[in-house]
Amino acid sequence: MDLSIVVPLYNEDESIKELYAWIQRVVNPLNWSYEVVFVDDGSSDDSWRVIQELREHSVNVKGIRFRRNYGKSAGLYCGFEAAEGNVVITMDADLQDSPEEIPELVKMIHEGGYDIVSGWKKKRFDPIGKTLPSKLFNRTVRMVSGIKLHDFNCGLKAYRKDVIKNIEVYGEMHRYIPLIAKQAGFEKIGEKVVQHQERKYGVSKFGIERTIKGFLDLLSVTFISKFGKRPMHLFGALGTLMFVVGFLSALWLGMSKLWYVYHNVQARLVTDSPYFYIALVSMVIGTQLFLAGFLAELVSRSGSERNRYHISETID
Repeated sequence: MDLSIVVPLYNEDESIKELYAWIQRVVNPLNWSYEVVFVDDGSSDDSWRVIQELREHSVNVKGIRFRRNYGKSAGLYCGFEAAEGNVVITMDADLQDSPEEIPELVKMIHEGGYDIVSGWKKKRFDPIGKTLPSKLFNRTVRMVSGIKLHDFNCGLKAYRKDVIKNIEVYGEMHRYIPLIAKQAGFEKIGEKVVQHQERKYGVSKFGIERTIKGFLDLLSVTFISKFGKRPMHLFGALGTLMFVVGFLSALWLGMSKLWYVYHNVQARLVTDSPYFYIALVSMVIGTQLFLAGFLAELVSRSGSERNRYHISETID
């Protein structure tokens, strides 16, 4: 199959038919074999009924329905599992992503040799309460990841099939799919300016909590990528450093006390110094960090993913 279009949605019954008709107008003249995978993330409106109606009239429609709301990452994960196309497009169901961009995105994958092409909504029709946190978020992710994209959270993206079959999207990690793909060895990541539409139906699901969760998820994905299979390198190093600092501080206090005693100089008790307790706490925390790294290493070594590697090609 040439193309799969994965559309995660939540309470978008007003826009689904219009979106599918728009996709048909764009893709049908290209004579591609394609499918549209709608993933209903536990909608409480008539979204699933609309998807069923579309399926009755078109063999190109697939539908997945969750029993409850799990989030966009879960929708993309299941959509990726079901997708069969050589190129996979993801887009939102609210009509703010334009299907007119699909041919050029596919062309960039095939002819440009990209693994991922991410949309960039350069001109946005969103309130400042949404655009300003988004700019701050994207700038931070660029600095941390080294991936030069302007809009990590754009729902309109194109993927080579190998990419979506070799990555795992979970939690709220859909914002970091380019970063997750890069860590899996897919480093050719491009960007295309795409047209952004004003919301026609419903209300935005964006809230300030998404920005907060986004930064926390960035810490998680960065930590897991660097230390997921070698946690001792982090916890052990920090624990050893803190223990050594505490031990040397305690040693200095003890040697100072002996120097005063040797020279018959009156000095207060070592336990009267606040530095003694700081040194003691530092050694205790250092020991705990080292043990945490040791335990995390045991868990990592016994995990089912410990020897999972992304292989691009083999020759027998």
